[in-house]
Amino acid sequence: MLEFASPFASGFVHPLHGADHLVAMLAVGVWGAIAGGRAIRVWPIAFVATMLVGFATAVSGVAVPFAEPAIWSSVVVLGLLVALAVDAPVRCGAAIIGLFAFFHGHVHGTEAATSSLLAYASGLAVATGALHAAGIGLCRVSSGSIGRVALRTMGAVAAFGGILAMVALGTLP
Repeated sequence: MLEFASPFASGFVHPLHGADHLVAMLAVGVWGAIAGGRAIRVWPIAFVATMLVGFATAVSGVAVPFAEPAIWSSVVVLGLLVALAVDAPVRCGAAIIGLFAFFHGHVHGTEAATSSLLAYASGLAVATGALHAAGIGLCRVSSGSIGRVALRTMGAVAAFGGILAMVALGTLP
């Protein structure tokens, strides 16, 4: 893990180095943009808020089993939700996203090594929000049916990649 002089910078760059976090965050943004309405705001906010709860749980020393399989499962499930353009109620989508976010936050919290956890968590939250915004932006710029097919194909590729990673890492639940 890269360490910077600033705990905020360390927290900001940390999630940018893991394919699991990158893909899942982009998928949250894309799925929210596909769903539209309140989901485009509520789902990313639900993720960041619940991720911070998971982060706080980890830095408090509470162990959570199956965190790594849950993270790779998030890549698979979120990829499928995008690939299938699942039209979920906002609360249901927020619950799904929040469940996965807790595990992402917990793993980030266990990996945090800094004197200022608040600044680190702030950087983590900003980077995660930026990745959600990038997913929303991808959806916005991919107008027309070809763009939507490309996004849904990306979701399917993410889900398949998540399954391959789970097999390779031996983290199948």
